[in-house]
Amino acid sequence: MTPRRRLTPDQRRAELIGAGAELFARLPYDEVSLDDVAARAGVSRALVYRHFGGKSELFTAVYRRAADQLMAATTFDSRLPLAEQIEAGLAAHFDYFQANRNTVLAANRVLAGSPEIESIIADELAQLAHRLVMASGVRGDAQKLLAAAVSAWLTYVRVLCVEWLTHQAFSRRELHDLCIGALQGAVGSILDLDKAPQFAGPHRGVKRARRAPSTPR
Repeated sequence: MTPRRRLTPDQRRAELIGAGAELFARLPYDEVSLDDVAARAGVSRALVYRHFGGKSELFTAVYRRAADQLMAATTFDSRLPLAEQIEAGLAAHFDYFQANRNTVLAANRVLAGSPEIESIIADELAQLAHRLVMASGVRGDAQKLLAAAVSAWLTYVRVLCVEWLTHQAFSRRELHDLCIGALQGAVGSILDLDKAPQFAGPHRGVKRARRAPSTPR
C-alpha cells in the first residue's frame, strides 16, 4: 500500500480543489458528494471538511480557480489587431465552457444567486471588459461608452453560452456568429470592426452566414 504523502495545508487544499474540479466537470453538481472528492483524492471525508465547510464552499474554490485559469488564457495586447484578439478570447471561452459544461451550468444555474459565485463572475466580467477596452485604443469620453457597451456584450455572451450548453439547440459556429454580430451592433458606433479582416468572409456574422450558407464539399 502506498503511504499517504505528507503535504502542507496549501498543497492539500490545492489537491482537493483539483479532485473536486475533475468531478464537477464530469458530473452534475447534485451527483457529486464530498465522499466522492475524498475518494478521488485518497483522503478521509473528515480531512475534506477540515479544509472546506461543505460542498458549495469546495465548488466555489473550484470555480474561482477555473475563472483564474480562464482569465490567464484570455489576454489582450494592443500591439495586435483587436478583432484577432476578440476571436481568440471567444475561442478560449467556448473551449472552456465545452470542457467544463457541468461546472459552468452549476455556477450559472444550480448556484445562481450565491454571493460568492456572483462575485467571481462579476470580477471576471469586469476584468475582461477592462482588458478589451484598454486594447481597443479608445480614450477620452468614448472610452466610458465603450466600457458600458462591452460590459453588456460580455454578459450577453455568458448568457448565450449557458443557453448553448443547456439546450444544445445551436452549433458552436452559430454561437460564434451570434456573439460577433452582437458585438458589432454594440460597439459599431465607436469601433469600426467591419474593416477588421478577421471579421470579414464566411465567419463574419449571422447575417452574412444566412446569405451565404456553407455547402458540403
